[in-house]
Amino acid sequence: MNNEPIKDDIVLNDDELVCILTETRKKATPKELVLQSVIQQMSDEYGFELSDMQRDYSLPLEDEEGRTRRVTVDLAIFESGMAHDKDNLARLCFVYDSKVAAEDKKKGVEAVLNPVLSYSDCEFALWTNGDELYFYQRVEDEVGNIDIQELSDFPGADESIEDLERQSERAKPRKPANDSLVRTFRRCHDYIYGNEGKKKTAFWELLNMIFCKIYDEKRRYLDAERNISYRRKFWVGVKERNTTEGEHAVAIRIKNLFEELKTDSLFKEVFDGNEQISLSDRGLAYVASELSKYSFLDATVDVKGTAYETIVSNTLKQEAGQFFTPRNIIKCMVEMMNPTVNTRVLDPACGSGGFLVMVLDHVRRQIAKNIYPDASEAVLEVKSNSDVVVEKIRKYAEKMIFGFDFDSDLRKAARMNMVMAGDGHANIFNINSLEYPDGSLPDVPRIGEAVKRSLELNGDTDYDPQFALDNAFGKFDMVFTNPPFGSKVAVAQAIAEKYSIGGGSSAPEILFIEQCYNFLKPGGKMAIVLPDGILGNPNTEGVRKWILQRFILLASVDLPVEAFLPQVGVQASLLFLQKKTKMEMLRSIGDEDYEVFMAIAEAVGKDRRGAPVYVRDDDGAEILYNETQERATFTPSGELISKTRKVRVKHLDDDLPKISKAYLDSLVK
Repeated sequence: MNNEPIKDDIVLNDDELVCILTETRKKATPKELVLQSVIQQMSDEYGFELSDMQRDYSLPLEDEEGRTRRVTVDLAIFESGMAHDKDNLARLCFVYDSKVAAEDKKKGVEAVLNPVLSYSDCEFALWTNGDELYFYQRVEDEVGNIDIQELSDFPGADESIEDLERQSERAKPRKPANDSLVRTFRRCHDYIYGNEGKKKTAFWELLNMIFCKIYDEKRRYLDAERNISYRRKFWVGVKERNTTEGEHAVAIRIKNLFEELKTDSLFKEVFDGNEQISLSDRGLAYVASELSKYSFLDATVDVKGTAYETIVSNTLKQEAGQFFTPRNIIKCMVEMMNPTVNTRVLDPACGSGGFLVMVLDHVRRQIAKNIYPDASEAVLEVKSNSDVVVEKIRKYAEKMIFGFDFDSDLRKAARMNMVMAGDGHANIFNINSLEYPDGSLPDVPRIGEAVKRSLELNGDTDYDPQFALDNAFGKFDMVFTNPPFGSKVAVAQAIAEKYSIGGGSSAPEILFIEQCYNFLKPGGKMAIVLPDGILGNPNTEGVRKWILQRFILLASVDLPVEAFLPQVGVQASLLFLQKKTKMEMLRSIGDEDYEVFMAIAEAVGKDRRGAPVYVRDDDGAEILYNETQERATFTPSGELISKTRKVRVKHLDDDLPKISKAYLDSLVK
């Protein structure tokens, strides 16, 4: 991939972008951002060539009385390889910003789509304001009567409406691209929240539907193991939502599927058993039609993780006063520690599972690269979801990935996140990690059995012998965590007094250091997010001494204050430690002599408000890079194809990828 800056006269201001289609400079208005998303969606998901698209197309319309007017189509798509004129129109896309309501009398769905479909020869059209997405079809009977009908989707390139109707339960959903899955999750959540009278439970209703969709996709593998012919059950016919009978049929199909998954041996432990999908037939059919378009298992972990965290962060995390570890920080920490298929991993404060999902994806890519060593990055991304890789990563996750969290809702959300990423949900437990091995939460006694099973399945005898086989202490190769910290968070005195670190401190971020030490086996590694006060304040000198006595300091990365904004303003660092062996413990701190990797991240790709920040030149202008992007995907017939296109893109001003690379490079010198 060529990453050279563009050598022409295009210089972007802060409020500008370069159009994917025309490669010209455009104002980055809310409408323009939605249009760029639609262009990429039509290309990457629907398979239309950029050369067959034209923005701001002037379409002449002649009504029944012979009056002519022109309508500007935000994005017109023409038949493959044909001239860009009205006789070759294949799709019409109308784009607005979120201020325009679907019911608007002048710019709304029916006001725009009905006349253009009635008075043109184009059969399909799309209307979106970024939040909502509508598909319409022009249907003409034998005597010329025209009927405009709503669809749940329209056909992609090389597809017909008959294909979508005929395939239904057999059709392969699309692989989501760009931000379409984020928009879909948000759209579904907002619909449930605003139309179903379920403001308090909207998240869980959507979560149950997502879980149902994933279970249906996983049945492809489960049915194969059971020698059962697989047919999708989570699908919605393109016109099924147009009648109450159709909506009811969808609701029955999905609810039956949900009851089935709650009793399946692989999934029943995620649920209490009394959960219900309580959406109306109309609401259920709407959400199902939105979700059924996409293949969740084929989507990249980044796409799924970002979409999932978008809805989780707006509900559970805010309600609990917690915040996410940003994905670029998680990725940096995982890349620097470089877990492999033989690495047993724990996050003792796992939240919704961000670290565990990233570890799973990191190992998945290693497995895929080993099986397909000559594959390009784009093809490797697709191959990462092949049956052979999926099975290997499932087995790894089931025995080697562990997560603990005090919040039972977050435990459930983490399990869901792991299922989306490739499984491993069985070892996510609801306990207070700082109480372990004590504690009254129901999952405490289950951990010993799970750890013992993990060791036996992996044939692992390399663990700390001072602890029993069924004790989680001394069993983990790596710990990744961002423990809760802040002035409002304190640990009960009865728990805090069990720890030697910090001289009786009740700050959880301090106590977690010692408990992570306990969970690691000798030689095991830890990557932890800590507030800078621990590393610099005079009153925490005892904590630093405790760390140096028991750990080898591998690396320290200072983060800017923007790292966790706009969620919370904290000055934090990433600390990478290795638990000393018995022999290493014999040497005094003063006699130790080893190199420590240290770095300062001055930029993390966003500003204090969370807005993205891009690389700039010496004059302060954002730099555009010439790149050749490759995208690999399956055709409707199942053939894996790869397409490339030249693009002009901005790069996030983020030091973390450079830091992780520099650390890994330092290990091989």
